[in-house]
Amino acid sequence: MGKKPTGLGAAKKLMKRRSTFKLQSRSKLKKKVDPLAGSSQAKGIVLEKVQIEAKQPNSAMRKCARVQLVKNGKQITAFMPGDGAQKLINEHDEVIVECIGGKMGRAKGDIPGVRWQVIKVNDQSLVALLGGKLEKARR
Repeated sequence: MGKKPTGLGAAKKLMKRRSTFKLQSRSKLKKKVDPLAGSSQAKGIVLEKVQIEAKQPNSAMRKCARVQLVKNGKQITAFMPGDGAQKLINEHDEVIVECIGGKMGRAKGDIPGVRWQVIKVNDQSLVALLGGKLEKARR
């Protein structure tokens, strides 16, 4: 790139220039730190089922699962959405996880430190299993 703009009307240009560099550096950092390595979804194996206490003022035990990712072996905690989802997901099941979609890749709602959710169990949609449209496959 060229020289930085100087002068009376340069503020807008400088601000735009700064924001583009900020975005570039943020995306590189996210790829480096993110267990999913920049991808939207990842496959993993359920290690154990855990319950995480919700943040104040709520008092609930949120059902989650410790998942080990297949692609890099990193362990994450994924939320199991839906009523009775913990009955459908067992240890050693193969699951697909995706980002919950909170602000800026952080935890969403009242679940501290949980940024991912389970969407498929043994290649079957969790929503379909919960709705009774599918029966869980035996492995």
